[in-house]
Amino acid sequence: MDQTVTSSIKYSLVSDFKEITKIRLSVSVVFSSLAGYLLGVETVDYTTLVLLAFGGYFMVGASNAFNQIIEKDLDVLMDRTKNRPIPGGRMSVTSAFVIATLFTILGLGILYSINPKTAMFGAISIFLYTCAYTPLKTKTPLSVFVGAIPGAIPFMLGWVAATNDFGIEPGTLFAIQFFWQFPHFWAIGWFLYDDYKKGGFFMLPTGKQDKGTAVQIMMYTIWTIIVSIVPAFGVTGRLFLTPVSAVIVFLLGIGMLYYAIQLYKKMSVSAARQLMLASVSYITLLQIVYVIDKFIR
Repeated sequence: MDQTVTSSIKYSLVSDFKEITKIRLSVSVVFSSLAGYLLGVETVDYTTLVLLAFGGYFMVGASNAFNQIIEKDLDVLMDRTKNRPIPGGRMSVTSAFVIATLFTILGLGILYSINPKTAMFGAISIFLYTCAYTPLKTKTPLSVFVGAIPGAIPFMLGWVAATNDFGIEPGTLFAIQFFWQFPHFWAIGWFLYDDYKKGGFFMLPTGKQDKGTAVQIMMYTIWTIIVSIVPAFGVTGRLFLTPVSAVIVFLLGIGMLYYAIQLYKKMSVSAARQLMLASVSYITLLQIVYVIDKFIR
């Protein structure tokens, strides 16, 4: 019986730790960073690759922990967040703050060991997410624009880690992930509209599940597709995409646009959820195609 209780407590602590740092989101961010690194590097340094993975995880984990501290009184109002560690009463604000602070120090320290520019962009990401995006979520739909900046940094961060330089190449990677976030997060804002409303969050561009929001989702999806194939035209320095890969990326984008159009036609929660899933598949497959394209040409 005692072993069962101990095991249960350990599981609870582990699951709460994973929840406070949003481990699944952190892993997806690390994936983006590693893809950016592989695109920028001439010869893969596996030590740097591991450092980037841990530094990226700590960076995102810190942002998420600070976010949950700030929003603890709002999280308790929403069904999807009321059982998080802090509103659920399983973790104190002090404990969460210690985790967030420790993760910030570890993350920036590790990124600095790669190069100072990588640490600088990591610091900008944590600051904007915590001090700008989070408080703006209850004030204005423009919060999504602000949040798209730290959200777009990881893909570009990998390139900067590989080259210690910021130019047209990481700028293009940043632009791809920046534009992609609007259909992605507005789809989430659509199917979680009622829950967000309980917490007083304004996520949709018009503030409503209407045609105006659906049109903007389609427009930003189109912008994402355009930016994603720009490297095929040889105007983005060392970041290049072969015609075959460009066609694949374009078709992936058309697939996401299909779901954006379906949302416009159906105006339903299920259509928004399908678009969200399609957007996750799109950005993941795009990064895989970009990396494979580099190493096989």
